[in-house]
Amino acid sequence: MTEEQARIGLENVRSGQQSEIVVEKQDFLVFREILMKAEDVAHFRGRARHHGITVYTYEPGWSK
Repeated sequence: MTEEQARIGLENVRSGQQSEIVVEKQDFLVFREILMKAEDVAHFRGRARHHGITVYTYEPGWSK
């Protein structure tokens, strides 16, 4: 995953074009760097899966 792919994935989930983004173990650090720069980072919810896979969804207000 490139930084641009991470940005596009986040925007697609944010806009509802995708329901989730699946991040493989080898892509996690690149993805996380882009995610942490997002103004609405608190609205993304990551769920860990087996084998280092993390699934992110956009859920405004989930952490309140």
